[in-house]
Amino acid sequence: MPAMDLVATLIDFILHVDRYLEAFVRDHGAWVYALLFLVIFVETGVVVMPFLPGDSLLFVVGALCGLGLMDYGLSVSLLLAAAVLGNQSNYALGRFFGPRVFRWDNSRLFNKAAFDRTHAFYERYGGITLVAARFMPFVRTFAPFVAGVGRMTHRKFSFYDVSGGLLWVGGLVTVGYFFGNMPFVKAHLEKIIWAMILLPGLLVLAGGWRARRAAARGAR
Repeated sequence: MPAMDLVATLIDFILHVDRYLEAFVRDHGAWVYALLFLVIFVETGVVVMPFLPGDSLLFVVGALCGLGLMDYGLSVSLLLAAAVLGNQSNYALGRFFGPRVFRWDNSRLFNKAAFDRTHAFYERYGGITLVAARFMPFVRTFAPFVAGVGRMTHRKFSFYDVSGGLLWVGGLVTVGYFFGNMPFVKAHLEKIIWAMILLPGLLVLAGGWRARRAAARGAR
């Protein structure tokens, strides 16, 4: 498949994840839980896979739970486990590779600019970044990796990992459960998904810009 077609397919999946996921549930039943566990684990646990849907997927899962197509308790439990284990995997990769990542160049599999922004944000705000990053596409993939590179203690990392995972998974699934099937939300879901993607990204850019300004002032 040509690269542009692949990108178009991915964007279509992200923006219409409600249609794809509901169809999957109706066609394959309980296998949806395995699929969702894999998607969330890979998105949070593999530093080269930051483009998978996260926030919108959790929101839609909550909406499907509200319709009775999925089980709310099982969904939250499995997705929380996937989010926590994914971060643990990413942290372990950061500990293993260590400082050498700062010498990596841009490639198809590694976005150095995004990594540098995450590192600047992490250096400024410390562990709380791990919690905030859960709600920021792309950043949530890099943050645990950076924590591993920065040698954050495993005990401290695990505290923020679980705390952030609870807020992210529990919060978005619950919001989707109560509000995802409202007529207004269903009519404007594509815009809501865009907001989930773009607004956190703007926060990341603002945080990175402030961190660079602070670093520049400190160097004077």
